[in-house]
Amino acid sequence: MDPRQLDVIVRIAGAALLLGLAALLARDPRGRRLAATFGPLALCLAGFLAGNTPDAALRLAGPPGAVAHLLSGYAAVFLWWFCLAAFDPAFRPRGAVLAGGIAWIVVASADRGVFGPALAERGLSWLLVCMGLGVVGHLAVRVIGDREGDLVEGRRAARIWVVALMAGQLLADLIVDLVMGLDWRPLGFSIVQNLALLAFAAWLASLVLRVEVRPLGAAPAPAPAVPAPEDPAEARLALRLKTLVEVERVHLDPDLTFAGFVRAMGAPERIVRRFVNHRLGHDHFRAFLNAQRMDEARRLLADPARADDKLIAIAHDAGFASLASFNRVFLATEGVSPSVWRAAKAVSPGFEERSAAF
Repeated sequence: MDPRQLDVIVRIAGAALLLGLAALLARDPRGRRLAATFGPLALCLAGFLAGNTPDAALRLAGPPGAVAHLLSGYAAVFLWWFCLAAFDPAFRPRGAVLAGGIAWIVVASADRGVFGPALAERGLSWLLVCMGLGVVGHLAVRVIGDREGDLVEGRRAARIWVVALMAGQLLADLIVDLVMGLDWRPLGFSIVQNLALLAFAAWLASLVLRVEVRPLGAAPAPAPAVPAPEDPAEARLALRLKTLVEVERVHLDPDLTFAGFVRAMGAPERIVRRFVNHRLGHDHFRAFLNAQRMDEARRLLADPARADDKLIAIAHDAGFASLASFNRVFLATEGVSPSVWRAAKAVSPGFEERSAAF
């Protein structure tokens, strides 16, 4: 096959797969959270594929080509956010992560001439390379650093692979840019890059489609009730957990780690992971802790004797390390802030039961 034909086929297939996958995620209720970051990522990567060829005749031309070129510069931001969202259901771009993403978009826009040709000629691509190293470093800290508490075995392994592949790709591009220059893009090199993106899209598609078939527009089926443990070993774990939560109240320690929890449970780590994940339905140790701490927070907020306590005191007494984390978890769980929940509970004692139904 002519290399130019292969180049076109790979780029069209990669863009079509990425955009189709984004549409599937957006339509499926289970995928809409990830679609918020993957949709823009798919557009940016499709823009990259549209122009990633040294043959000018094969590039997307005119205004669509200019838009595709601009979007391709933002791909790293949405890839960063997508990886964080894939491993942390509570992730939302905020704080330093949001500021870093905005800074990247501004620099990439300047590098592509949005703010005039003068800035486009200032070598900002090298600044983006340095920022890319920072992105990979942050991703390594967040994704690998949070690996201990991940209770899903396959996802725990994927954390290392995702960071390793991103770091490898960035370092490979950096070495090529340093040795050959930023403008060195022979057809063979571009095809390899585009094939890598096609493989990435195919891998994601295999993960998304490896689910029980049901109408994409339908609501997800409710989770089955967790039966009481019948195995003697699981019964002992359940009893030990009941003691830790109700008597020793270990979840109120804001510094409790998964390793410390495993030691307190007195069972092998693998067994504890499986028990909390399969029997209690939590995919991360943090989710398990937050569920216990939310129970305590609701009890304290509903207590008339604590009606005048500041929210930060309630947060600390419930085991949360900060008021910000308490507010974030409470809002995600109850749909309202702790102060609104407490006020409504004081007016209507049945508010707790009604809010839990939503």
